[in-house]
Amino acid sequence: MAVPKRKTSKSRKKQRRVNYKLKVPGMAICPQCGEIKRPHHACRNCGTYKDEEVIVME
Repeated sequence: MAVPKRKTSKSRKKQRRVNYKLKVPGMAICPQCGEIKRPHHACRNCGTYKDEEVIVME
């Protein structure tokens, strides 16, 4: 069995785990209403996607 020869130090362990963080999702601005929306998704405010109304809003 493979066994480490020396104990992993605290700093080396933290350097390895530094990338375990949440990432902020990318956002885009809707060209119709100007609201912030997720890219490649229909706008929740006006219901448009690529200048076409895909969700009928009341």
